[in-house]
Amino acid sequence: MMHVTLRQLRTFEAVARLRSFSRAAEEMHVTQPTVSKQIRLLHEQVGLPLLEQLGKKVFLTEAGQELFATCADWLDTWGRFEQTIDNLKGLKQGHLRIAAVTTAKYFMPRILGPFCARYPGIDIALEVVNRDRLLDRLTRNQDDLYIMGVPPEGLATESESFMDNPLIVLAPIAHPLAGRQRIPFAELAAERFLVREQGSGTRMTMERVFQERGTPLRIKMELGSNEAIKQAVAGGLGLAMLSRSTLDLGPSQTGLAELDVEGFPIVRAWYVVRPKGKQRSVVAATFLEFLRGHVQIFARGR
Repeated sequence: MMHVTLRQLRTFEAVARLRSFSRAAEEMHVTQPTVSKQIRLLHEQVGLPLLEQLGKKVFLTEAGQELFATCADWLDTWGRFEQTIDNLKGLKQGHLRIAAVTTAKYFMPRILGPFCARYPGIDIALEVVNRDRLLDRLTRNQDDLYIMGVPPEGLATESESFMDNPLIVLAPIAHPLAGRQRIPFAELAAERFLVREQGSGTRMTMERVFQERGTPLRIKMELGSNEAIKQAVAGGLGLAMLSRSTLDLGPSQTGLAELDVEGFPIVRAWYVVRPKGKQRSVVAATFLEFLRGHVQIFARGR
């Protein structure tokens, strides 16, 4: 009889899904040796190898493929049990799992802080990932709620906007366009831009803006984070379109200027998304009510 633990299954599922020990460790907030130990213990219980590592690549054995196919059902069943227990406990205790795109990291902690102060018995796990990884988590139903700027198409989800998410144009403070008013979009289109990776919500909106105006987007460089883009703009490498949520145009960012361009800022929204038909726990429902009641106060204070 196998004595397999839930921790071992969760570790195996993460490694098998991400095809990486290091990425699994990052997602689970543990060290890579801890992941390797859990996989080794699982191998011993099963009696057959489940994973094979060739260089940096991880492959599933036949036994590993069988286990991975059943892991999702087991973990989903356990998740429903945890939700039932949280509901029985009410709001004295509970768990809330939130996944958010990287841009949301600039404001989510300031929303979660007051919520945690009001409900100190609730444990919150906030995963900040890029859009592709967030959609993967959503597809696998790994979290209670998902925060993003562009709700996914083609997936059975429910979405609700909760805060404005204006898209603005940034330039180096010494750029010739800085300080001008009502800059025509045609002048802007002649500039080269620093952009996020393919698939990011900001990149998708930016490409749509240029497409709607029948103007090609001239890309100077693709960068993997908002911070890298802001530093590159300040260094004079190009212009950028970013969410105003990423900015604090104070002394720490004096090298940047927001341009006054016709049609900007483009007002989008931040959305909270969940799988369609997913049963909401008491904790998740309470957080949504808190979000609706407090986010405008937060927005005015930014």
